Amino acid sequence: MFTITLDRPDKANALTPEMIEALIAAIRTALDAGARALVLTGAGKVFSAGADLDAARAGLATSPLWEDLSGLIADAPALTIAALNGTAAGGALGMVLACDLRIAVPSATIFYPVMRLGFLPQPSDPARLAALAGPSRAAMVLMAGQKIGADEAQAWGLIDRIVAPEALADAAAALAADALAATPDHVAGIKRLIRR
Repeated sequence: MFTITLDRPDKANALTPEMIEALIAAIRTALDAGARALVLTGAGKVFSAGADLDAARAGLATSPLWEDLSGLIADAPALTIAALNGTAAGGALGMVLACDLRIAVPSATIFYPVMRLGFLPQPSDPARLAALAGPSRAAMVLMAGQKIGADEAQAWGLIDRIVAPEALADAAAALAADALAATPDHVAGIKRLIRR
């Protein structure tokens, strides 16, 4: 199992272009090494606040890097798990929505303040959000700017399981166990069937 951790806790793991490029490179390295399960998580109390605001104003908000990242995760021939150690916001939600499974601590919140900030969401994010939660709930997040707590997000289908903070890593490992016991081709084949 490969675990990739967003590690900028002093800035709520807000993403810069360099961080997104490093995430893409780390995921590609894991997949090239035959990863059958990939876990994305964050350091500290927030998964990610989304784009670093200075970087967003400098063009990151409309960068194709977000789509490169979420597309790579969605198409990965491995079980992908978002282990939310806290809030996932803005563009960072795209990588969460692209994962196969999402687990979260009880304090996690999901929101995507594109309407308020005057940006469009990344192109694939609304469809993935609507596929999981339905069009009206996607509008609640993207257009009404609602912050969705973990319990409500689980009821909507945005989070699959809520776990205690100290159990997050173990819960992700338990979900990955069957994939880790299979061959890479078997994992990729089942994922293709699900994503068909």
